[in-house]
Amino acid sequence: MSEISYYTQEGLDNLKQEVKKLETIERPKISQQIGEARDKGDLSENAEYDAAKEAQGMLEARISKLKNTLANARLIDDSEIDDSKVFILSTVKIKNIKNSMQMNYTLVAENEADIRAGKISVDSPIGKGLLGKEVGEIADINTPAGVMKFEIISIKR
Repeated sequence: MSEISYYTQEGLDNLKQEVKKLETIERPKISQQIGEARDKGDLSENAEYDAAKEAQGMLEARISKLKNTLANARLIDDSEIDDSKVFILSTVKIKNIKNSMQMNYTLVAENEADIRAGKISVDSPIGKGLLGKEVGEIADINTPAGVMKFEIISIKR
């Protein structure tokens, strides 16, 4: 059963670029490796050939998975998002109540999360705890280290 996944325009474009790269660059490389290995003679004892065929199988499985994901991808319409509450695609400035440290996060779909870029999943503990909150509210976030309290400082789109 295919699962619908939600993407920003940037995330959808990245997914399309990855499929294109795999099909136009990686697939021909592996075909060339198979051809070179085949030219070396007896295929029954040719480790290079076996490795290239295995790599080809994994590549084709990856391409198939990405195409399936693309077929079930839905673009998030950010024009409908309310800036008064935290929702997907909101950029939130939060303050840790305990140590006053401030952080900025953008809430994104699970498949676009990248903590180094400040993008956290709406399905993560912090993302779930922030959803629906307004500026000034305190979010109690359940983490493995215990409950953390964050104040919502600002919300942008």
